[in-house]
Amino acid sequence: MSLTASFVGKADPLAGFQLLPMFTSAVRAGFPSPADDHLDTELDLHSYVVKRPAATYFVRAEGDSMIGDGIHHGDLLVVDRSLEALPGRIIVIAVDGELTVKKLDRIGQRTYLKASNPAYKPIPLDGRESHVWGVVTHVLHSLPGSMVS
Repeated sequence: MSLTASFVGKADPLAGFQLLPMFTSAVRAGFPSPADDHLDTELDLHSYVVKRPAATYFVRAEGDSMIGDGIHHGDLLVVDRSLEALPGRIIVIAVDGELTVKKLDRIGQRTYLKASNPAYKPIPLDGRESHVWGVVTHVLHSLPGSMVS
């Protein structure tokens, strides 16, 4: 299944935010260090992922075409409309009226949308109606077994 996007909501700078605890020491993937077991500051996750609230919105990813870039079915994508869609960036784009999430690619003078799953071929944009909705800046997803029912 190709990756599509469904609109979740706009980044609201006036929404109530809860500051969450943040440990400033690095989290090692090897052996933990007990000396690093302290709380240093608080983190407002919204201000961390939303740099331009008036131009930012959220979409839900659907499909598997971008798994090579760490975007999975059900992930929440943070999209910034103020950023320029440049080759190499992952964008949300309407192609012939259908929203999709792909990496923008240019080969010579031709522009393509490229999946990061080898099961999908590049999509040439020549002769197709397309409108960029923004650049994906962050991906939020849950790890297996972490969801509370």
